[in-house]
Amino acid sequence: MTARLACAWAATLALSSCSYSPSPLTPHCAGSVGSPTHGTLSSGAELPTSGPGYRWLNPNGHHYGVPRLVEAVAGAAAEVERQRPGGAPLMIGDLSRRAGGRIPRHASHRSGRDVDLLFYAETPAGEPVTNPGFLKFGPDGLALVPNERGGGRYIRLDLAREWLLIKSLLGAPEANVQWMFVSLPLEALITDYARARGEDPELVWHAETVMLQPRDSLPHDDHLHLRTACTPDEAVMGCEGGGPYWPWLPALPTAPPPETDEALAVTLLSEPALTPRSASEKAQR
Repeated sequence: MTARLACAWAATLALSSCSYSPSPLTPHCAGSVGSPTHGTLSSGAELPTSGPGYRWLNPNGHHYGVPRLVEAVAGAAAEVERQRPGGAPLMIGDLSRRAGGRIPRHASHRSGRDVDLLFYAETPAGEPVTNPGFLKFGPDGLALVPNERGGGRYIRLDLAREWLLIKSLLGAPEANVQWMFVSLPLEALITDYARARGEDPELVWHAETVMLQPRDSLPHDDHLHLRTACTPDEAVMGCEGGGPYWPWLPALPTAPPPETDEALAVTLLSEPALTPRSASEKAQR
């Protein structure tokens, strides 16, 4: 096998041979391994219980992710608090288990690249209020608080804080945003708000591009599901897919194309022929 073929083979293995779990057979697989729906996590970071502008919704939930995602979420929440102080905290649902893999009530969240972010909320009068947990917001931006959570009242989507959160995440290089799953009516409310504020049209277009209601799940009208894309370094270590890779993100490495029989024949014919003596000397080295 020529040196070129050996390098091509090694690169192909590095990019595509991980078995969704780090092991002695796949020692190069580490971090976010596999896809969000079929993967594991190693060397993840735990999001602290609370921080500037955020706190966990469920102390018994799963709060591990790739370190840069944890950093991006905490940083974006702190930025919202900095620009709009005195508001309610961002309530954060599940990320992933410490070792990744399946967790209840989720088809994804298996490789440390997903997190559920509850919507910022306020009273109809505009007073910030803590989201009590996964309330369904209608196309008008209103949600009814059930009786068991102090019900009999409506709250509404806090568009100012929600847009600021999205804007902060899109502007954070470490977030490497691939998707923000959200229902279509709420996406329209958020982007219409951004346009009315005169936000950069390209930024709003990026937001519209990554905001999506998945066809294979319930409407994301009770939270925003953030997914980070693989970085180039993570792709080499076994991170895979989970959706399109947007052109404005750092380019991923690609394996070289496989050698054809014709190309291999040309390569072999171009190499110097070995004489009996040189072949013997090579064998003894």
